[in-house]
Amino acid sequence: MTDLGDTISLQHEDREITLIGTAHVSKESAEQVSRVITQERPDTVCIELCQARYKSITQKSQWQDTDLLKVIRERKAFVLLANLMLAHVQKKIGKQLGIQPGEEIVQAIQAAEDMGASIHLVDRDIRVTLSRTWRLMSLWTKMKLLAQFLTSVGKIDTIKDEDIEEMKKKDVLETLLDEVGESLPEIRRILIDERDQYLAHEIRTAPGKKKVAVVGAGHVPGIRKYWDKPVDMKELNQIPPKSKFWRFLKWAIPGLIVGLVIFGFLAAGTSTGTHMIKWWVLANGVLAGLGAAIALGHPLTILSAVLASPLTSLNPMIAAGWVSGLVEAFFGRPKVRDFENLPEDISSLKGFWRNKITRILLVVVFTNIGSSLGTFVAIPLMVKAFT
Repeated sequence: MTDLGDTISLQHEDREITLIGTAHVSKESAEQVSRVITQERPDTVCIELCQARYKSITQKSQWQDTDLLKVIRERKAFVLLANLMLAHVQKKIGKQLGIQPGEEIVQAIQAAEDMGASIHLVDRDIRVTLSRTWRLMSLWTKMKLLAQFLTSVGKIDTIKDEDIEEMKKKDVLETLLDEVGESLPEIRRILIDERDQYLAHEIRTAPGKKKVAVVGAGHVPGIRKYWDKPVDMKELNQIPPKSKFWRFLKWAIPGLIVGLVIFGFLAAGTSTGTHMIKWWVLANGVLAGLGAAIALGHPLTILSAVLASPLTSLNPMIAAGWVSGLVEAFFGRPKVRDFENLPEDISSLKGFWRNKITRILLVVVFTNIGSSLGTFVAIPLMVKAFT
């Protein structure tokens, strides 16, 4: 294992690997990647992408094949919206830097194709990474992560010239992950340490005797650390089951609500029981409808959120956001131009509300948030009906 300037030479059995640590917002990195692949003429070029992210780069029309109804039904609206928000952050930073984030990956793909080299994707599926991150985080950590992300988004417009120069030297995403890792170590373990192991194993075992691997600069130390160590790929690809506590809570809260109403009717009479139902319906319906309205949903979408939330909140198998999202998809059906404009629209927060695709996702997420808040607002109001 030797250092060669900005690249590292690695050995595994009879295979030679040239590891390039890049910055996603650096023109120099993009040029270096193309130059090294041309000079080395490898059998295989390993790229820090998973299949889904590779398609997003090589298949520009993939959004037109996205089944939004399936995304909503499979409860993936939040994950998809989170991915788009991360893309929004990188695009805004890229605009300030005057370069296109991920250009070095595009150059690696192009150079590999020009050389006739095989392309091997070495990163873990983004959905597995996000699912492991979410499932293994505590509620408190999730709240801190959301607050930290929203704070970071708000600071993008205040980046100074010296910050921009520093970003040109580093990988922006890895820098952000490093900062998150300092305050949230359990996040760092999944987003960085686990992926370092995954990348090391995939690069090491990729086909070809002569390989060039293109990864973010932040992963290079970790790859070197795990290069000669065994990696449990089955464990790294496993999505942990939902905690027993959350599975219990999912049914316990509706049970508590129904129990409170029954007790209200039996112990305090029809009037009290009726008032409890009224508070339940109002709190859930109003806040879910407010969430759909904040997302600028169609009037009938807002109405569907208001009507559905009091019922769906008592059924753990259905979410109010699914109902309002499906209604929004029906009345605000995305057009071809929405798919074509999506890359540009997510470069501004205003664009998230303007584009019909992201607006549907916002409707789902905000309706669900409003419905959840409605449940917790309703409970004390229902208990107060006894007094």
